[in-house]
Amino acid sequence: MTPLVSILIPAYNAERWISETIQSALGQTWPRKEIIVVDDGSLDRTLEIARQFASADVLAVAQPNQGAAAARNKAYGLCQGEYTQWLDADDLLWPDKISKQMEARDRCIGPRTLFSSAWAYFYYRWDRANFSSTSLWGDLSPLEWLTRKMGQNLHMPNSTWLVSRELTHAAGPWDPGLSLDDDGEYFCRVILASDAIRFVSESKVLYRISGSSSLSNFDYSRQKLESQLLSMQSHIAYIRSLEDSERVRAACLNYLQRRFMRFYPEQVALVEHLQQVAAILGGQLEIPRLPWKYSWMQKAFGWTVTKRARHHYNRWKSLFARSWDKALFHLRRPRLATGLEGVA
Repeated sequence: MTPLVSILIPAYNAERWISETIQSALGQTWPRKEIIVVDDGSLDRTLEIARQFASADVLAVAQPNQGAAAARNKAYGLCQGEYTQWLDADDLLWPDKISKQMEARDRCIGPRTLFSSAWAYFYYRWDRANFSSTSLWGDLSPLEWLTRKMGQNLHMPNSTWLVSRELTHAAGPWDPGLSLDDDGEYFCRVILASDAIRFVSESKVLYRISGSSSLSNFDYSRQKLESQLLSMQSHIAYIRSLEDSERVRAACLNYLQRRFMRFYPEQVALVEHLQQVAAILGGQLEIPRLPWKYSWMQKAFGWTVTKRARHHYNRWKSLFARSWDKALFHLRRPRLATGLEGVA
């Protein structure tokens, strides 16, 4: 029998994107699929729009606002599929994304093989997205995948993965106690429970840069910083459970250093805690360095003010790029041969 694939979409205030995302799910060439949208207490028309797609294959339900992890757990509790396709409410699947990964499944040994895919960033013009490979784009063992991710500051979006039900059960549920990087922590557990990771280059997803409304938006709140810290500690514990070598500890230290700026210097207690974690790994975190163009500001106004100014500058730059791309998109809306007609 052809396995059923469940496409699970958590959504919060996603009225701008949810129609496009559901259309990309419906456009999948894989014949047996169900689509479940869980609205996490949105304050806009997300649920209303999602319910316009209601059918035998599409279910849209609502819950009080509890966070993305709780919405994903709710969606999984409702699904029946033998495989799970996670899909954020602003991302898009290439029409044959699932089909290509399921073809690779037929050549694999067991249900604990985890499948990943190619992916690219985009704002609005998905046809201009650049699929740029990284060292994660390959067939890897769980240990090698995590070492490269942490040591080289890499990642894969949620939508790249295709996960069997057996592997999902082995990994356990999403952690609703995490408000940031809950996806990073979750997929670490999935990878840890897998036998191998199979990269399917013909399978593709589009990862939207949606700005401040994104679930993964980082705003320096204390809650998100504490969530980030918990996720980082989990990453380190997971990879060291596989191997506690010098190479692994070096990857962990690089992983901590890359994220140290988010905490330094305002969060004194968290900074001290991170230094303690680094010491256990046999190293020490260095004071983060700002780009040279901010050196004059740092001397005049101090580290904290300069860090905030840089953060806001990058946000405004992204906003401008997104607005410009939106204008160009509406001048000539792109079409894909199958599945994404009429997107946006």
